[in-house]
Parts: sequence; C-alpha cells; structure tokens
Amino acid sequence: MSTPNLHDCVRTSMEAYFRDLNGTDPAGLHEMLVKAVEKPLLEVVMQQSQNNQSRAAQWLGLNRNTLRKKLLEHHLIE
Repeated sequence: MSTPNLHDCVRTSMEAYFRDLNGTDPAGLHEMLVKAVEKPLLEVVMQQSQNNQSRAAQWLGLNRNTLRKKLLEHHLIE
C-alpha cells in the first residue's frame, strides 16, 4: 500500500470536516486551513534548516521578514 500524498491527506481531511459539519455552513475555511498547515510547515522547515531563518525563508520562497512575522504569529519565536 502506498503512502498518501499531501494532496490526498488534505482532501480526505476536508471531506471529513464537511461530513462532521453535518450540513452546517463553514466559516473562515481558507484561514482555518492555512493556519492548520502553516504552523507544522514552519516547525519542520525551521528544524531542517537548524533554525536558520535566511535558509528557511529561501526554501519557502519567502522574504526573511515575512518568515519572521509568520514565526511570531505562530509563537515559534519570541
């Protein structure tokens, strides 16, 4: 059995989320999903870059200041 890719994992989770809503309209779905994915992404990238923000920003295709802002928003740095 093959390991599901990220796309499939997100799709399966979103389908389950809508099932769990049981007909209730969702609110703020885009922001909720971005925040749910962004924090673990930043955690892993920072770990793999040995907390080198310049390297992590380059890997993510972000400006270093934008990365720093996101790290602060997710309470990953002080």
